[in-house]
Amino acid sequence: MRLKLVTATSLLALCLATTAQSVEINQDGANAVKDTLTKLLPEDMAKSGFISVNPAGTRYEIIYDLAKLLAKVDPAKFAINGLAPFSTFATPLDSGLWNIEGDNKLNVSGHFKGPDEKPTDFAYSIASLGYTGLFDPAISYLRSGTFTAKDIKVSSKSDTEEVHASIVGMDQKLSSTDSAGGNGRIDFAGSGSMSTFVEQVSGLQMPPIEIRADSIDFDAKVNGLPAKQIREIVLFVLDHLDEKELSPENSNKIKGMLKDAFPLLASFSETIGLNNLTVSSQMGNGGVKAFGYNLAVDGPSDAMRFGFGMNAQDISFDSPLMPANYSPFLPTSFELQLAMPNLDFATFGDALMAIDFNAKEPEQSGDEMAKKLFREGRLAVEFPKISAKSEVYDIDVTGKIEGRVDTEKDYSMEATILARDLDKTIAAVQELAKTDPDLNQVSFGIMMVKGFAKTDADGRSRWDISISRDGAVAVNGQVVKGPDAPDQDQGLETDQEQEPDQGQDAAPAPPQQP
Repeated sequence: MRLKLVTATSLLALCLATTAQSVEINQDGANAVKDTLTKLLPEDMAKSGFISVNPAGTRYEIIYDLAKLLAKVDPAKFAINGLAPFSTFATPLDSGLWNIEGDNKLNVSGHFKGPDEKPTDFAYSIASLGYTGLFDPAISYLRSGTFTAKDIKVSSKSDTEEVHASIVGMDQKLSSTDSAGGNGRIDFAGSGSMSTFVEQVSGLQMPPIEIRADSIDFDAKVNGLPAKQIREIVLFVLDHLDEKELSPENSNKIKGMLKDAFPLLASFSETIGLNNLTVSSQMGNGGVKAFGYNLAVDGPSDAMRFGFGMNAQDISFDSPLMPANYSPFLPTSFELQLAMPNLDFATFGDALMAIDFNAKEPEQSGDEMAKKLFREGRLAVEFPKISAKSEVYDIDVTGKIEGRVDTEKDYSMEATILARDLDKTIAAVQELAKTDPDLNQVSFGIMMVKGFAKTDADGRSRWDISISRDGAVAVNGQVVKGPDAPDQDQGLETDQEQEPDQGQDAAPAPPQQP
């Protein structure tokens, strides 16, 4: 992973200080590109010669020989075989952008020793890794790109564990447009897919496990990204990495740069979907026809909303550890959606800008900063949807919990629970209780809960539950628990504060008036 990071960083550095122009491709230009690629690297890495640049017709060929970076590494600690140089071609365009393209392959093997000095053998191979894209020197990043990889294989083996993973193919696309709001901000969108993912894991302490997915699809969007400002911040940090303490001038400068970059985005969303996911082992087999994950951040900077969710459809599980009479209670589908609204990143950013970066002790504690992010310390968690369905139950839950970041006691909750065919659920529990008598209490409890329910027009049972900050609980408007008694500990503390300490003279009473 570190080698990949070095390569990616070096490639991106092409745009850090070089502006593409319609000029003659020659060795002087190649040397300038090389200087640009290496000037931000550590001195020993820059002088290792792992980067070379040559004119190649109407473009430059950038050659990465990563093996040269490992020349001084102890072969007993780390060794790699088959690490051949690979090339990237960069073409300056009249528009000021750079066209980047390449098609390489990888087939390496080796070994390393971890902190425990135990050896691990590894092998990585990619039959083909092709890419093409447009780099924008103004933001030091791709404006667009297409990437493909074929026949990816990874394996590792140690004394205690062995892992093999493979992907038949992977495709990814990136695009961008200038944000509608202007100010030089950019909207990025990326999507891609992987086909036929397989991973096999085995070890001394665990039986073999195999994980498979026919395909994995992903999609991500970020709007309003201050790409130019982020570029300047990265350059500033790299220029001052060796400084133990920033000067007042530089401290104010980085604060100004951060302030210009806020908010860091207008919105962000990401979705990942796995199709026909299966898990197989000696203990049993399971899987889902479709599994999804989603993440989203949006809204104004002083009231942003963070959302997270996951869902699974057509869940299956077959194991000798699961008695057959319990299988109807396993969910066949599941969905969870959570959200945190009203996150005040504007006030949080202002508080961050007020911090003295050179102070040894933080000026504001984590709790104080949390009260900036969560306006006045108020925290809310929403449950737009929680649902589970099986052969014998069908439940949906929505609700909201409100509280404070500085206490666990001051909270309230509003929730609605909907259940379909509750009599079917009760009958299934009663049937199961014939072999497990302890479940009779569960059956009795469900029947008691049913007594509080209302019936919706679609036949579902409904419970509207309200928990107040004082501890009172109501179900469908009926109070089932009153407010909590006053906190006895607080009462004792109040009494102790009012009583004089033993050993101290009580203040004399004022003289009575005649």
